Amino acid sequence: MNIFSSKSRASATVGVQPVGSAASSTMVGSSRTDLLESSLGGYTSVPPPVLLANGNGVAAPHADLDKVAILDAGSQFGKVIDRRVRELNVYTEMLPLETPLAVLLERGFKAIIISGGPASVFAEDALVYDPALFQSPIPVLGLCYGFQLMNTAYGGMVGKTARRNDGQTKIEVDQNSLLFKKMDTIQEVLLSHGDSVTIVPNNLTVIAKYNDLVVGIANVEQKKYGVQFHPEVDLTVNGMQIFRNFLFEIAGLRANFLMANREQECLNYIRSHVKSKTVLLLASGGVDSTVCAALLRKVCSPDQLIILHIDNGFMRKNESLQVVESLKKIGLKVIHRDFSDRFRYARRRRPEEEDGADYVSVVSPTLMETVDPEEKRKIIGDTFMEVANVVLKEDLKLELNDVLLCQGTLRPDLIESSSKMASQHSEAIKTHHNDTNFVRQLRARGLVIEPLTDFHKDEVRRLGLDLGLPAELVNRHPFPGKLSPPSYQLSYLTGFFSCLLSVPFPGPGLAVRVICANEPYKAKDYDRTVILLRIICSFSSPTWHLSVLHENVRNTLTLEEVDFLKRATKEYVIAGHVLPIRSVGVQGDGRSFKHVAALSTDSRPIPWPVLSRLAEIIPRICQSISRVAYAFGPVVKHEIEFITETTLVPFHVVSKIQDVDAIAQKVLWDSGSYLSVAQMPVILIPVVFDEDTVDPAFPGRKHSVVLRPFISNDFMTGIAALPGKHIPEEVILKMVTEIQKVGGISRVLYDLTCKPPGTTEWE
Repeated sequence: MNIFSSKSRASATVGVQPVGSAASSTMVGSSRTDLLESSLGGYTSVPPPVLLANGNGVAAPHADLDKVAILDAGSQFGKVIDRRVRELNVYTEMLPLETPLAVLLERGFKAIIISGGPASVFAEDALVYDPALFQSPIPVLGLCYGFQLMNTAYGGMVGKTARRNDGQTKIEVDQNSLLFKKMDTIQEVLLSHGDSVTIVPNNLTVIAKYNDLVVGIANVEQKKYGVQFHPEVDLTVNGMQIFRNFLFEIAGLRANFLMANREQECLNYIRSHVKSKTVLLLASGGVDSTVCAALLRKVCSPDQLIILHIDNGFMRKNESLQVVESLKKIGLKVIHRDFSDRFRYARRRRPEEEDGADYVSVVSPTLMETVDPEEKRKIIGDTFMEVANVVLKEDLKLELNDVLLCQGTLRPDLIESSSKMASQHSEAIKTHHNDTNFVRQLRARGLVIEPLTDFHKDEVRRLGLDLGLPAELVNRHPFPGKLSPPSYQLSYLTGFFSCLLSVPFPGPGLAVRVICANEPYKAKDYDRTVILLRIICSFSSPTWHLSVLHENVRNTLTLEEVDFLKRATKEYVIAGHVLPIRSVGVQGDGRSFKHVAALSTDSRPIPWPVLSRLAEIIPRICQSISRVAYAFGPVVKHEIEFITETTLVPFHVVSKIQDVDAIAQKVLWDSGSYLSVAQMPVILIPVVFDEDTVDPAFPGRKHSVVLRPFISNDFMTGIAALPGKHIPEEVILKMVTEIQKVGGISRVLYDLTCKPPGTTEWE
C-alpha cells in the first residue's frame, strides 16, 4: 500500500479548535492576551518588533520585493532559516510567532515560514498564535514546532511517544508532492523533537513518514505545508531544494533580493560608529577577533587602534605568545599582559540583573573552587573587565568610563545564549559571554556595536579571506572565548563617548574543558538507564528475551534498527556504561544536561561504524543520556560509580589539560589532518575506569581524556568525525598512545556524538 494514501490519515477527535471553527477568529495559545496586545501595539497602528535578519543594518526593502515572514517560535535554527532563504535571493524578516495575520497582510508578505521551538503545542502555556494564518491565502511552511502547530490548527493531535529523535535520519517522502519535487524518495534529514504528531486530520495529507511516524503534511489546495524535520540545517542533505520548491513552485515568489557587499556593510557600520574615536581591541587570536581587527584596521588610523591580549592562565600551552606573534605578522601592534594568578583566585563580585540585589560583596567561591560551568564563565567574564580596567588606567592612562564597546559576536553566540536579538522564544543552551545581562543593558542604551552578528563561522572565514588574512589564521580551529565585560561594571561604562572598546576576549579557554565535580551525578532514572544501555549493547543476548523492558525497547526501535542490533551484538561484544557525570546537549531546540555513555570492546579492529550507529540509537532510547563516547583499551568490566573530585586547583589539573591538549593538537597538525575537521576539543573528565591500575605517582588524582574531532560548517549542527572515514584511524591511535604517557590519565575516550543531541563543547 502507498504509505501516503488517504488511508494513512485519521480523523481528530477532541480537545482542539480546527481551522474554520468559530474559535479561529481569535488568538489561541496562552491566555495572556494583554501581553500580546502590549507587544504588538494593536493590529495596524504599531507593527510588531522585527528581528533584523541582518545585524549590520541592511536598509528596508523596496516595495516591489517579494517578502517572506519567518515567525519565531524559539528555534535554535531560526536565523539559519533566514540565511537559507536569503541565499535564494528572497527577502526575509523575522517576527514573533504571535504576529496577527492582519499585520502580515498589511505589510505585504507573500509567504510564511513558522520555525521550530522548544515548547509544546499542547502545554498550558503554549505560545500565542493567530489560527487565521492557516485560513489565509498566504502559503505557509511549518517546521518542527510549526509543523505540529499546523496539524493541531487543522484538528489533529500531538503527543509524546516512547522515543525521541535527535539526529540525522532517513525518511520517506512523497515525490508527487510539490514540496519534494526533483527529490528522491529516501531523504536524509535532521529530526530533533520530543513530541510527535499522533493523529492527522482528514483535511491534511501525509507527504513524509519516518517508519510509522508522520513527519510531513500538506493541504495542497490552501498551499499549507509542514515538516517535522529541519530543512535549514546542513544535516538535511537536500534542505535547500525543499526551500526552492516552497518559495518558487508553491508560493510563486521571485528571486529579486540581492545581498549587498557584506564586507562593505561591515566597514560602513563600523565607520558610522567609530568616527574619530580611539579603538581598543582585546584580542583572542581566533578567527572572529582577527577578522574584527582586520575590519577595524581598514576604518581606523594607526593611532586610533590599540590591541590588548590578556592571558588568563587557561590558554593552550604557549598559546598567548603564538597569538601575539600571529597578530604582529599581519601588521597589528599588540600589548600582552599575563593575569593568570588574578584569574585563579577571582570571584564573581556582583549578581546578575535577575538576582534582584543592588550589590553584594561576594556571591561565588573562587574560580579555582567552582564546579558549575556557567559560574566559571561568569567569574572569568567579570575578571576580564577588572584586569582590562587595570591596563586602561595604569598603562594607557584611560578611564574605563571613556570607552564604548564593540564585539565580534556571531549569530550562534546569540542563538545559544537565548538573546532576543536572535529569537523571542528560544531557550539558553549555554552562556556566551558576549551576550551577558551587562552587554544586553549596553545594547539597549545603544552603546554596543557588533559588525559580525549576521555571520556564522563559515561566513566569517570567507570574509577573512576576502580581507586578505592568511589562511592559517582564518582556518584556525575555534577555542572557547569571546568573553564580555561583567554586569557590575555597568555604572562605570554609562556615558562612553570618546573611545571604542572592541572585545573578542580570549575567553574561558581550557577552564571549560575541564569537567569539574565534587560528587558523582546520578539522574533519578539512573538504574533504569543502566539497564536500558545494557539491553541495547547486548540486544541479541538470551538474557533479555523474557524482559518487559527489552520488549519496550524493541517496540520503540524501527525494524531496521532491530535488525542492526541483532547482527551487531551477535558479532561484537560491546559493553556500555553510564558515567556519573553530565555534559551539555541541545535537544528539541532546548538545553539538556545529561549523562554520558561510554562504550568499550575487545574487538579489533575497532568496529567504528557499529559504535557510531549505537551512538545514534542510545540517546533516542535512553532519555537521560545525550552523549556517547568510545573508551580505548580493554572492555570495561565494572560500573563506574565514583569520580575524582576535581576543580581547577591544584595547578596540576590545568597543566594536565594543557599537556594532553598540546599533544593531541600537535599530532593532528603533523599528520596533515588539521583541516579534515572543523574543531577538536580535548576534554578532561573526572572519571577513573580501572580502579586496580591506580598510578602510585598520582594516587586519587586520575582523570580521563576525551577527544572530540567535529565536522561542521556553521557549528549550528555537525557530526563526529569517524576514524577511518573522515580522519585516519592511525592518527587517533597515535594521539591515544601519546596522551597515555602523561601521568594521572586513566583512559582516553572518543566522542561519537553528533550535534544534536550533543553540543560541540562538553560544557
